Amino acid sequence: MTIEMTNPWATLDDLWGIEVETELAARLSWNVAFYGRCSTEDNQDPETSHGWQLGNARKFVEPVGGTVVAEFFDIGQSRSVPWERRTHGARLLAALKNPRRGWDALVVGEGTRCWFGNQFSLIAPRFAAYGVELWIPELGGRFDPRNPSHKMLMSVLGGMSESERQHVQARVRAAMDAQVLNEGRHQGGRAPYGYVTVDGGTHPNPRKAAEGYRLRVLAIEDASANVVRRIFAEYLDGNGDRAIANMLNSEGVECPSARRPDQNRHRLADGWQASTIRAILENPRYTGYAVFGRWSKHETLIDPDDVGAGHKTLFRKAPADKIVRSRVPAHPEIVSVELFTQAQLLRRSKSSGGLATARKAERGGRSSARTYLLRGIVRCGVCHRKMQGATIRSGAYYRCTARTMAPGSATLNDHPKTVNLREDAVTQAVNGWIGQLFHPDNLDDTVATLMGAQSDAHEAPRTSNAKARKAEAERRLRKLQEAIAAGVDPAALVEPINQAQADRVAAQVEMDNQPAVGELDRAEVYAMIDSLGDVGATLADAKPAGLARLYRNLDLNMVYQPEEQAIDVTACPGVDSACVRGGT
Repeated sequence: MTIEMTNPWATLDDLWGIEVETELAARLSWNVAFYGRCSTEDNQDPETSHGWQLGNARKFVEPVGGTVVAEFFDIGQSRSVPWERRTHGARLLAALKNPRRGWDALVVGEGTRCWFGNQFSLIAPRFAAYGVELWIPELGGRFDPRNPSHKMLMSVLGGMSESERQHVQARVRAAMDAQVLNEGRHQGGRAPYGYVTVDGGTHPNPRKAAEGYRLRVLAIEDASANVVRRIFAEYLDGNGDRAIANMLNSEGVECPSARRPDQNRHRLADGWQASTIRAILENPRYTGYAVFGRWSKHETLIDPDDVGAGHKTLFRKAPADKIVRSRVPAHPEIVSVELFTQAQLLRRSKSSGGLATARKAERGGRSSARTYLLRGIVRCGVCHRKMQGATIRSGAYYRCTARTMAPGSATLNDHPKTVNLREDAVTQAVNGWIGQLFHPDNLDDTVATLMGAQSDAHEAPRTSNAKARKAEAERRLRKLQEAIAAGVDPAALVEPINQAQADRVAAQVEMDNQPAVGELDRAEVYAMIDSLGDVGATLADAKPAGLARLYRNLDLNMVYQPEEQAIDVTACPGVDSACVRGGT
């Protein structure tokens, strides 16, 4: 029997239960969720960005019956951040699991704003698993996971988004480098301690100038700038980072976060730290030149075994070829380029010896209730380290113990177990010697001695130390070369050889950059002595604070010889190497 059918395929579809999808225009009304994103780098404000993205999405789905019933919009998060770590992106993914979410499709205003790199390939299967369609303007419609062309286009779209971000970063960095190099322009951010930002006039960008933006430049803040100068002077005098921090804390000097809490909200304002001193000593902007790019952002995988977890941003020191310095001074200097370079050479020479040099070469001052008049002045004649103040039976002493020396030190065998020196026995003799030198009846003889000492001034101690370090590094190199000649595997000695060569180079650079010693005339010497004040009155007053200040102004240096029970005292009342020698 033959059955007549007007539409055999329709009949067959009814028998098999197959539903044929109609054209989009014929779809009934359906609910859609909207997702968008606006990063902090955008020139548009978040409200404007949200408006045009939502408008694009509605124009895309409303002609085919779609109605936006839910909105998810992330503000201030980079497109490189995975959806799971975006505030509203994570909320959207969590809503997929809710069967009563009220929508069965997601539309975006612009695909490149929402997906980055391979993010789409990680996100799309999750939407498909919960039966949620993805509508993307760049595809012109609904994403079909079975269509290989759609997958390829979304992969290209993610690559374009990543490429666009990288190009924007490169262009911005190149423009900022050029501004620093050619104009010395301050690129914003917190002003270094010792400076404040002030109005620098009309902004050079016409558009920003029309909008009321002003150029910001660095200016010196006198109080904190003096602290910076003191930090450099103390460091070049032999005090370490921790010793300088303790000194400033004991004197009640406000640390940067306490002085400017408005721009240091991330700090505790709990006093000076060694890291703070190090940051100041290593900041080249104190020379008056604009320096940019010393630290750079590095994106590192959170979990190398799970690339989909995304990256985290870390700040690291940039390589030398990425740092830009202005060609001419860009703001007032706090320290000279020569002084800053000397500090860097000294840091390099200290670091070349490793932790043994950094920790054992000098002892930093510690806060204590007692005032040690000779703190940082007395050195042990055996090991040449600074002797440490200590209280023994209510008396002030200075001691040097062998146990604090680096193992394997050349002087360890000759060093007594403990070297003790009583403070009052030294100060009485030193005060008598100083009083005699600067008494009005002897002042002319003292000036004559200072003038004569300039002609045969001894070699600067820092130069002598650099020569000694260079000789020691060359000795180590010779021993290593002899070991290789004797049959030791050269590969096992690569690190010691590199360290010895680095020590030798650092010492040679320090020797080559020592400043020339100038000479003073007689009038300058008299003026220098006058600047010390009434030396006799200070000695007669005998207040600890006044004596300590006088000793520091005279730049006293003492070397205690424990075997001879004698001290070699040197006074250098000025910036030159001219000195008066005396013994007690």
